[in-house]
Amino acid sequence: MSTTAQMLSRRLPLPNQPPLTIPQIHLGLYQMSPSTTTSSVLAALKTGYLGFDSAQWYNNESATGAAITSYLTSHPSLTRSSIFYTSKLRSNSTDYTAVRTSITSSVQASGLGYIDLFLLHSPYGGKKARLITWKAVEDAILAGEIRSGGVSNYGVKHVEELMGWEELKVKPVVNQIEVHPFHTQEEIRGVCEKYGIAVQAYAPLVAGMRMGHSVVVGMSEKYGCTPAQLLVRWSIQHGFVTLPKSSRPDRIAENADVGWFEISAEDMKTLDGLDEKLVTDWDPTDAP
Repeated sequence: MSTTAQMLSRRLPLPNQPPLTIPQIHLGLYQMSPSTTTSSVLAALKTGYLGFDSAQWYNNESATGAAITSYLTSHPSLTRSSIFYTSKLRSNSTDYTAVRTSITSSVQASGLGYIDLFLLHSPYGGKKARLITWKAVEDAILAGEIRSGGVSNYGVKHVEELMGWEELKVKPVVNQIEVHPFHTQEEIRGVCEKYGIAVQAYAPLVAGMRMGHSVVVGMSEKYGCTPAQLLVRWSIQHGFVTLPKSSRPDRIAENADVGWFEISAEDMKTLDGLDEKLVTDWDPTDAP
């Protein structure tokens, strides 16, 4: 088995919902058009990716699911249970029925029968909306529409709020947040570890904004890898589920080809020290 195949087959446990596991490397599908999503998902599947991260907001749930279904049909040795498909709720609501209907719509849009992980995309909407929305996620899990639930862009207070809710029945398995050497999110990571919540790292490539940074370039030359591979490897060694995004087949393969080298403890510390709290897109973690 190649090192790329080994990396893409690596799965991490989800402590809050054993024995469920999750592929450590996913293909991120943010801001991809339906046609680009189709070609990217197919290219990723050919490379060996098993994790795919979509969202209602991305408007590519149907394209993602259709590409997966098409590939599975032509490759019967790979089954639906091998795939880990994630989607996210567009917005929280105090209307429980509306949220349940929205979750059902996402399942139907994917055409995959169920969603492996469904996230609250942000903490926006206020406490009441967050908790009512989570109740809908819990019930969708009990109904078999989704296998697990999680949150995204949750700050410390939002995680504490949910985990301290006296009506909580199903714990979130992940918190998907922006994490990379230039925004290490140590405080949020700490509260997630406290509650057994896995960290999913989006924008692990820093949206390309720091590929030319002298430390990243110098360290990439030292290890004989690309800057993107170095950043993905940093994420892997921290134990995150990482979501590199690309629509180019060569880059999709490159981003997963990180099993042949290891960053030293000293160099990991150097990369950690690059933190400048750089936000590449949005930051709802301080939402009221």
